[in-house]
Amino acid sequence: MSAAVSHGYAPRTLAIPALIGLAFLILPLAALVARVEWSTFIADVTSEAARSALLLSLGTGLIATVLCILIGVPLALTIARSGPRLAAVLRAAVTVPLVLPPMVGGVALLYLFGRAGWFGGLGLSFSTPAVVLAQTFVALPFLVLAVEGAVRTSGVEYERTAAALGAGRWTILRRITLPLAAPGIVAGVVLCFARAIGEFGATALFAGNRPGVTQTMPLAIYTAFNGAGVTQGAAVALALLLLATAIIVLLLVRGWRPGAAR
Repeated sequence: MSAAVSHGYAPRTLAIPALIGLAFLILPLAALVARVEWSTFIADVTSEAARSALLLSLGTGLIATVLCILIGVPLALTIARSGPRLAAVLRAAVTVPLVLPPMVGGVALLYLFGRAGWFGGLGLSFSTPAVVLAQTFVALPFLVLAVEGAVRTSGVEYERTAAALGAGRWTILRRITLPLAAPGIVAGVVLCFARAIGEFGATALFAGNRPGVTQTMPLAIYTAFNGAGVTQGAAVALALLLLATAIIVLLLVRGWRPGAAR
C-alpha cells in the first residue's frame, strides 16, 4: 500500500496552519511549566492555603463524582433505551450545561438554591455543599454522554437473549448491560472527576470564594493573580497539578477506550 493511500490525499501545505494550531495549543502550556519554581514546588503546594484549596477540590470533586454516578448512570441508561425522539430531547437537555457559560450555570443554581430561590430554605448557597452542587451540575453531562454512548453501542442483543432465558431486569443490568458498558463508564467517571475539580465559574457565583470553605484550586489560582490568597508561586504550582490531572485523565480515557490496544 502506497504512502498516499495509507495517509490520505490532503494537501501537504495544510501542515503549515496545522503546526500553527498545534503550537497555539502547546506553547501556553509550555510557558506555564517554565514558570514553575521547582526549588519551592513542594513548599508551594503544601502551604496552608494551597493545601486547603487542594484538599477541598479533591474532596468535593470525589463527592460530586459519586453523585454523578448515582444519578447519571440511570439517566444514561434511560436515554440509551428510549425511542429516537425522546432520546434526542433528553440528550439535548443533558448537553445544555456543556455549552452554557459556567457563570450562567452559577446564576441558575443561585436562583434555585440561593436564599431567595425556590429551595432557599435549605441554606446551601455559599457553603461547601454548594461547591459539590456546582461541580455536579457541570460534570454530570460528561458522565451521562459517555455512558449513554457506550450502552447504545453495545446494543440489546445480549439483553434479549438473557431475557429469553429467564433472567430478570436487575440481573440483566448487573451481569450484561453494565459490564458491556464498563469502558464507557470508567471513561465517563474519569472525565467527570476531572471536570469537577476544574470547575470555576459556577462555583464562584453560587458557592463564593471563602478560603477553607468554598475556595477550590481554580478559585485559589484566580485569587492569587488578583493579589490575594495564596502566593503566585503556589498558584502556578496548583495550575501545574491541574494540568497534570488533565493529562492523566486523557491517558486513562484512551486506555479504557474500546480498541485502544490495537
